Amino acid sequence: MKTNDHERFRLRARLRALYHGSSPVAVRFRYAIIIVDLLIIAFFIVAPTLREHGLTFYVLDYAVAAFLALDMAARAIAHGDLKAWLKKPIVWVDLFVLATLLAPAWLLNLGFLRVVRLWTLIHSEFFWRTVGQRYDNTRVEEIAKAAASLLTFVFVITGFVYSSFAGRHDGVAGYVDALYFTVTSLTTTGYGDVTLPGVWGKLLSIATMLGGVSLFIGLIQSILRPHKVIHPCPDCGLRRHDPDAVHCKACGKLLNIPDDGV
Repeated sequence: MKTNDHERFRLRARLRALYHGSSPVAVRFRYAIIIVDLLIIAFFIVAPTLREHGLTFYVLDYAVAAFLALDMAARAIAHGDLKAWLKKPIVWVDLFVLATLLAPAWLLNLGFLRVVRLWTLIHSEFFWRTVGQRYDNTRVEEIAKAAASLLTFVFVITGFVYSSFAGRHDGVAGYVDALYFTVTSLTTTGYGDVTLPGVWGKLLSIATMLGGVSLFIGLIQSILRPHKVIHPCPDCGLRRHDPDAVHCKACGKLLNIPDDGV
């Protein structure tokens, strides 16, 4: 084996051990990555209010871009199969987020979509294998994913309203006004003190109400409905079953659902 090939093999093995291994070092490494991810998401949420600081904002923006690029490159190497890795929808979301970071001047109006990183983090195997391993495939995971979807929706709409209407419409003077509008529309409270002008403003209000209510109902359902475990039936393919199910409800096939006794 050539020296370069040997080095690449060692690098891939090392990264695979860090991103997918179960050693204490690997777990600590993934915890550190997740903490940095959460800080980045917090930066994305407040980024619209930081743009006026000019150079400071761009320094932070490119620092985040550098971290995200290195993290994605490391994940791609650790995965091994680049084509299979690129087929994952979450990867394309992260690539789009990276593009908005690398070209903030040209993609400024799309910067609010960076908050989708919250959704990709909570829906990733990386997160549940590290932080929520004991809660993987449980009610906690369902509730966390539903809550992440709702929060992502709230901050995406807030960022869009702030980017599109702040300073151009008297009702939206700052980020808090945009957040206030989003929450009142989502809950269909509709106090009327903050409204968006024109046809597009009304359409956005309607989309916020419909999308927000749907996600909120989904969150409530994940909290109240009986928990199901994911265990595909080998005959009919039904994926969700009661934790103590012995037979598949759809076809009657005998099941063997793992139970760790927790």
